[in-house]
Amino acid sequence: MVVDQSGMTLYRFTPDGTGKTTCTDSCATTWLPATVPAGTTRVVAGPGISGGELGTITRPDGTLQVTFNGMPLYRYSADSKPGDATGQGLNGVWFVVPASSGASGSTTTTASSGGYRY
Repeated sequence: MVVDQSGMTLYRFTPDGTGKTTCTDSCATTWLPATVPAGTTRVVAGPGISGGELGTITRPDGTLQVTFNGMPLYRYSADSKPGDATGQGLNGVWFVVPASSGASGSTTTTASSGGYRY
């Protein structure tokens, strides 16, 4: 599954489709958008993820949200430790994002290059 820099599981929200986010306001306090730091110019794939699978979209608040194959990514606020996936299948619309190779992805900030690694 795809994880963030802390090993926390990332999810997709089926109503989003690709290229847009519909989880805003109170939704985004429970399902935390996976965003990149201000000033980031690109997202770089980590182990288990092809570079072409990652991208970003601009959220309504102007932040950049990471996407996987165009799908915006989120963390679930009820997941308390790396590897938790308590949001899997929640309400029939929240699903863990599998990495393309079946390996876990991870993120590391690479501030010197202006990029963010997933």
